[in-house]
Amino acid sequence: MDILYWILIIACFIISFIGLVYPIIPSVVFIALGIAIYGFAYGFDHFSILFWSIQILFFILLLAADYLTNLLGVKKFGGSKAAIWGSTIGLLVGPFVIPVAGIIIGPFAGAIIGELIVHKTEFKKAVKIGIGSLLGFLSGVITKGIIQAIMIGYFLVVVL
Repeated sequence: MDILYWILIIACFIISFIGLVYPIIPSVVFIALGIAIYGFAYGFDHFSILFWSIQILFFILLLAADYLTNLLGVKKFGGSKAAIWGSTIGLLVGPFVIPVAGIIIGPFAGAIIGELIVHKTEFKKAVKIGIGSLLGFLSGVITKGIIQAIMIGYFLVVVL
């Protein structure tokens, strides 16, 4: 049974990293699920208040990182809330419309479309805002990947 439990735990952690590029997959939920599987299989005795406090802090950072990096990327390049909403919609829809490439094209195109429709921004400026959105998304993926690796690494240090 130990092998099965660890396969499930590792699968949850791998799925959490897939969620970095497919945001419809809630990364934070799969990390929590991996920790919960370990707890139910082996007991929660390994997990102190310090462990839970640190993990909760990182959970909050994960949730905030996605929004803040996109916001900063769009705002730095002169975008508005329309670009942020367009980018977010593009991020969710893009991978389904254009598998693999949609994860890059979606937020970029969404920010451009949002600016063009709502603010009638000139196309050149809208493209610049789209680039900002894309850079924000990519920096968010990197930031969240680092946070997730720290969370999983800390879990492994505590339980092994």
